[in-house]
Amino acid sequence: MSWRKFLLGVGVGAATALLLQTQLSKEHISAEKALKLAKEAFKKSGPIEGSWINTGKETFDADGIIHDVYRGGISKVKDGKLSHFEFVISAKTGTLIEVNEE
Repeated sequence: MSWRKFLLGVGVGAATALLLQTQLSKEHISAEKALKLAKEAFKKSGPIEGSWINTGKETFDADGIIHDVYRGGISKVKDGKLSHFEFVISAKTGTLIEVNEE
């Protein structure tokens, strides 16, 4: 086997690994991106005072459909009083699945 064929094989292997890694990482959005999307949705009804998100994904059953999700929270002033909301957001699409006011 010549060095040229060996180096070509290594290059093709590295390129394939990089492409595969890129595709697998696109399967889910990051927790930071999910929080940004949630904040954009909440900002439509007024300013936000604070926010948080768990960076670990978990599974969530919504009417028999299992989702990979992030859990987070938003604090905002509602009717002159600070209100807290917890949300569940899809780790795949960034869609809010559930919102509960505490």
